[in-house]
Amino acid sequence: MPRNIDMTALRSFVAVADCGGVTRAAGLLNLTQSAVSMQLRRLEDSLGLTLMDRSARTIGLTAAGEQLLTYGHRMLALNDEVFSRLTAQEYSGEIRLGVPHDIVFPYVPRVLKAFSTEFPRVRVQLISAPTLRLLDMFRRGECDVILTTEAQPGAQAETLTDIPLVWVGGIAGTAWRTRPLRLAYCSNCVFRPAVTRALEMAGIPWELVVESEGDSAVDAAVSADMAIQAVIKTNISAQHEEIVHGGALPDLGRTKIAMYAQGGDAPVIARMSEMIRTTYGQREAVRA
Repeated sequence: MPRNIDMTALRSFVAVADCGGVTRAAGLLNLTQSAVSMQLRRLEDSLGLTLMDRSARTIGLTAAGEQLLTYGHRMLALNDEVFSRLTAQEYSGEIRLGVPHDIVFPYVPRVLKAFSTEFPRVRVQLISAPTLRLLDMFRRGECDVILTTEAQPGAQAETLTDIPLVWVGGIAGTAWRTRPLRLAYCSNCVFRPAVTRALEMAGIPWELVVESEGDSAVDAAVSADMAIQAVIKTNISAQHEEIVHGGALPDLGRTKIAMYAQGGDAPVIARMSEMIRTTYGQREAVRA
């Protein structure tokens, strides 16, 4: 006789594996820790397998657990897609999400995929633009939700995480040693004022050798070792490398990733915001 996997227990297992522990998974699932632990035991009993390695301080996966996790993601995604397409037909229309290009990956695609599964009739317009332009668009009501990179987010913002700013240059480049220091930046880059201020405070002369409206010219100049720039640590391209300067350049500190969402009671905006919040919360769990 065919046997069925308990999808509720499977969802708890996947959440624990993804979050790295029962406590964070319970918060994500809005369940008690004991309920999540009970579901894990029920799943193991039904399969006759040990899925979790509980011998260390942190919960790990056994070989069987690793295999089930791969299937679990696929099964839950299909389950959620079927459920949403058959039952979530009441929402339609469009939501406008603005994201700077340097933080689109790796988290935004996950949000977009989950959102389109839950709201198949809602069209998502993804707008990629610098933070300053997105803030202007948000104030004019041209975006429903935006993500930004800012040292000090505004009063409407919800800070999601913070990431170091680092100096980058061409592979094996030496432009960072030149004085005046040669910089390449987009004209509307939000990091540019803080970078030049840090250089001036450190007494390092600088000159702007590339100023462009787009990122391609800046990337090309940095790749060619004509100049350097500062980017968030998670956005170093394959053509660039972080500069190990040994204190020859000033420390740039960290920048915050913030979320702004339009007010009102629109369920799709609230759900989009919640998905973004949860995705970055999982990032924090991994980093912790």
